[in-house]
Amino acid sequence: MLDPALADMGKNLNDAMKLLEDAQRDVDEEQDKKFVRKDIPGPLQGSGQDMGSILQIVQNLMQGEEDGGDPTCQRIQHVGEQGHIALLGHSLAAYISVLEKERLRRMTTRILSDTTLWLCRLFRYENGSAYYHEDDREGLLKVCRLIIHSRYDDYITEGFNVLTTKQPVIYISAASRPGLGQYLCNQLGLPLSSFCSVPCNTMFGSQHQMDVALLDRLIKDDVDSGKLPLLLVANAGTPGAGHTDKIGRLKELCNQYSMWLHVEGVNLATLVLGYVNSSVLAATKSDSMTLTLGPWLGLPAIPAVTLYRHEDPSLSLAAGLTSSQPVEKLRALPLWLSLQYLGHDGIVERIKHASQLSQRLLGNLKNLNYIRTSVEDELSSPVVVFRFTELQVKPGTEQVSYTSQTSAKPDSTNNNQRELYDTFNRWLGEQLAQLVPTSGVDVVELEDEGTCVRFSPLMTAAVLGTKVEDTDHLVECLKAKIPVLNSTLELREEFKNEVYRTAGLTYIEDLSWPGVGVIRYELFGEEHDPNKRQAEVEKISFGLLKKLKELDSDLLFSSGPEFGGEKNCIYIGMVTEDLDMAELVETIATMGREIEENSRLLENMTEVVRRGIQEAEMQLQKASEEKLMEEGVLRQIPLVGSVLNWLSPVQAPLKGRTFSLAAGSVESTETTYATKAQNTGSTPPPTPTIIRTKHRHPGQKLFRRSSKCSEAGSEAGSLAPAEEREKEVQLPVTASDKQEQEVPDEVKLSENSQVDSKEEPDDKSKLTESLDEVEIQDNEQSSAHTEDTEGLR
Repeated sequence: MLDPALADMGKNLNDAMKLLEDAQRDVDEEQDKKFVRKDIPGPLQGSGQDMGSILQIVQNLMQGEEDGGDPTCQRIQHVGEQGHIALLGHSLAAYISVLEKERLRRMTTRILSDTTLWLCRLFRYENGSAYYHEDDREGLLKVCRLIIHSRYDDYITEGFNVLTTKQPVIYISAASRPGLGQYLCNQLGLPLSSFCSVPCNTMFGSQHQMDVALLDRLIKDDVDSGKLPLLLVANAGTPGAGHTDKIGRLKELCNQYSMWLHVEGVNLATLVLGYVNSSVLAATKSDSMTLTLGPWLGLPAIPAVTLYRHEDPSLSLAAGLTSSQPVEKLRALPLWLSLQYLGHDGIVERIKHASQLSQRLLGNLKNLNYIRTSVEDELSSPVVVFRFTELQVKPGTEQVSYTSQTSAKPDSTNNNQRELYDTFNRWLGEQLAQLVPTSGVDVVELEDEGTCVRFSPLMTAAVLGTKVEDTDHLVECLKAKIPVLNSTLELREEFKNEVYRTAGLTYIEDLSWPGVGVIRYELFGEEHDPNKRQAEVEKISFGLLKKLKELDSDLLFSSGPEFGGEKNCIYIGMVTEDLDMAELVETIATMGREIEENSRLLENMTEVVRRGIQEAEMQLQKASEEKLMEEGVLRQIPLVGSVLNWLSPVQAPLKGRTFSLAAGSVESTETTYATKAQNTGSTPPPTPTIIRTKHRHPGQKLFRRSSKCSEAGSEAGSLAPAEEREKEVQLPVTASDKQEQEVPDEVKLSENSQVDSKEEPDDKSKLTESLDEVEIQDNEQSSAHTEDTEGLR
């Protein structure tokens, strides 16, 4: 009979996981709904909450609602049944820890011995012990303590003083994960001089393998200087490229100098397979190795395991590799449950499936041009690293390194070209990861190859559920991206030359931008104030970028990266081979000029109107003085002037003023009153507001050459006549274009045209009304006689 407590625990765990996963499915189905924050933090409730409420809070935290994030953007990784077993192990560990001591001791000893025995048999590590730890570096740290205890007899009593007689040295490959040597020295209290980074091969062999001959010389030098070689850390699968050191030769070297050999890496997972590479198989003879079973088998919250061989249990206890506390031994319980659930065949099948995925991808990449692969063994490499290059390789030819083909070029050109290809490969990796997220590809920086795309199914396939179809889809997406990369590289120089030939544009060299190039619009007008000029450039650049994004084009226009990019620039993304570069650059320059002219017209309008009003006031003042001199002082007296005007009327001509917005001047209206018609004068040339391009076929985007589109259109029977294709048509004007073209339309008024307040927009009505008042004041005195006469009558 099953213990009711265990049955309840399993049922509660299943209910909790079902609740969280069902809630996640509801989130996926209701992505368009608006999420609101429901759980407001407050004081701890005195009466407590039920399990459902607590799980609801946990769910909200997992989905990001508490942080104000978008819950639809954060998906919870699906946990299968084997994952439930691992999670159940953590719950059982807490439950078992309350048992009586003797029963707890027997149970933990059984769990620990069973798990250790299974792992040693799976990974061919005979007569080994196991240490289970959460941090995958902690096992190596404990091993270092064990070696210090075994090599320094008085370390337990004297402590660090015994290390001064012979300074210990730890040798780690330069291809290992960064910061490992510093971590060990800090945790052990050793100086950084105790850490020695061993370079990799430069002449023969893999450039990611440790240079054994150089390591031998380094050890000899340390021994001659009175130091003690303590530990060598080798890689069975480097973190970057997945290459394996020559562990067999390294083991011989360690035996020669009485050193401890520790091995780690993702390739250790292949030890469970029937066929194992000889270099990886040599790791079974090492003194210790670290296994990360969680990502290999897709098990959540599973501890890492360090297998080691040592005959003195007291030193292992002193180093912390073993513990007398039964609770510490319960770390192996989740793994103990998971191994039993998967079984030997299930474990081997998962590792084998991941290896087959890498081999399938590698076989497909060999048939692609412009793709370089970097693998150690084409027959059994579980990690595939590839890179896009300019060199075209025919299928079946030998792969050569990128650096060897560019060594004949100057250093500056070679460095710029490598940086540019690093940028393009970084973009390629990000695109592939976005298009095929279940593939688990990522971008890796390698010292020799540069930026590459890495596919490591041993670390991702079990967690993401990668299938063979995913690798095939990955290859199809890669095939689609290669022509875009080639076209962009070929058109970068043409884009640069076209920008140099165009006035008002400046080409910006930015090798970190994955696109055809970067440009900046330069002002035509002269602005001596640097602050005003900077503000004007920012305003025009923002407006230009906005208008470019509104065009019917499939090009990417942006302001550049968030950090490290040039300011006030237009960044243009990837392009295809049918791009009309001249049309693109001309359109950008024309739009920039339009925005600059419209901006300057709006800025100068207020100044022009203000000067016109001042000039009108001066002319009115002058006219009043002339009238005073002609009519005399008596006519200016209110009562006397009315009598004189009645007895002897003054026949003064009507004089008005008109203000031309186009010319910016105040002129007389005598001609208008004399001819009873408005004088149109000469019309100034209009501001160019039309972007002209060749006729586009239906479905053809902007900046695309019509030749390829015409060929495609002919198949569908929709070719236009040759004469029509040569015509130029006006592009559709957007709403934002209309707003900016309102001012140039007003400029088209004639120089002598009068301003009508009814026809002006609301934001200019006050200015025109002030001009009308000026004209009215000029006419008031001219019509004074008529008004006085009517008053006397």
